[in-house]
This record gives sequence, structure tokens and C-alpha cells, in this order.
Amino acid sequence: MSTVAISALPVGTVINAADVLPYVQSGTTKQISKTLLFTSPTMVTPILGTVTSGNISACTSTSMVLVSPILGTVTSGNISACTSTGMVLTTPVIGAATGTSLNATGEIVSTGTAGVGYATGAGGTITQATSRTTGVTLNKTTGAITLFSAAGSATAATFTVTNSTVAETDVIILNQKSGTDLYDLMVTAVAAGSFNITFRTTGGTTTETPVFNFAVIKAVAA
Repeated sequence: MSTVAISALPVGTVINAADVLPYVQSGTTKQISKTLLFTSPTMVTPILGTVTSGNISACTSTSMVLVSPILGTVTSGNISACTSTGMVLTTPVIGAATGTSLNATGEIVSTGTAGVGYATGAGGTITQATSRTTGVTLNKTTGAITLFSAAGSATAATFTVTNSTVAETDVIILNQKSGTDLYDLMVTAVAAGSFNITFRTTGGTTTETPVFNFAVIKAVAA
């Protein structure tokens, strides 16, 4: 096919559905339609230049694969639309993170000195009123219970801790935080919304207000 010189073509301002672009392939004249070029083109290993939100904001995928991408400054403002329900991170280094839940099939360990436990805000305190068998209410997963001021006794006494965070399958950890007398501490019942603490001294009779710490360990029966 000989070369044809064309000049003074009109300038197009819009692309119509019927517009085509002719080209020659192996001696045969063919046409490229608007749909093929602009509506649903298929690009194989394209090399993109500078890409901004203005021309890539509509590109979405549920299985997009990025190979060694280089990201600039990333903030919540320009990455908030990037979400995934099945994102896999391999050996990520995570700084301070917050969330509502974390499910793991393997062990969760701490190699630092802070350990694994409850953060500030998870706990609370309550002081027992009237007597050492008076129940208390503290709807926290961990906390401190100050007993009513009374003389220590080797005779066991029991009081109920009403706590909405407790399930009947949970495990309650107890220890004595303060007090002159030494106390034996036992959890004698765990139910949905409460647990019982049974205690006695090892023989001391000091009149005081000892403090017992507790922590709820979430557990299941199966």
C-alpha cells in the first residue's frame, strides 16, 4: 500500500460510537472502534507513567496483585478506599495498631517486656459495702475489689461479683493485692454475668480493707 499524504484534517472534539480508525495489518485494511480503544480495552503488560487519582480512581479489583510497588506518602485520606476482606500480609512489621477483634489460628506471643494483657481503660475498681459477704457490681474484664473493713477470719466467707462481661465458660484469675493478713482466694462459681469469690485468712485477725485483683480470661467449652 502506497503512502498517502493527508493534510488539513478537521479537528475532532467528540468521539462518537460510530467513529473508527483505519489501519493496515498484513496488507489488509482494518478498523479500530471507539469501544476497542476507550470503552473496554485489554492491555497486556502496559507501562504506565505518572498515575494520579484523577485517572485511576475508577480502577478497582478484588484480586489486584502489586509486585514490589513503591508508595509515596500514604495517609488515611488517600488510602481509605483500599479495602480487602482477604488480604494476606507476610511477616508484616506492625506498629501501634487498634481494632475490634483479632482471630489467630496459631499462638500469639510477646517477646518484649510489656507482656500480653489488658490495656488502660479495661479495668475498674469497686469497694464492698455493709459486710464482707455483700455483693459488688463491676462490669469490667479486670479490676480491683476493696473488701469491707472487718477483722480477718479463718472461717470462709463468700460474696458475688456481678459482672456483665463474664460468660459461664470463662476463667477468673484472682490474687491478693494488699492487706496485712494473708488470704486464701477461690472462685467457687462462674455464671453468665457473675462469679463468686470465697476467701479466708491463714489465721490473721487484723481489722483492715484488703484488696483483691481479678482478671477475666475469655474461654469456650468447645
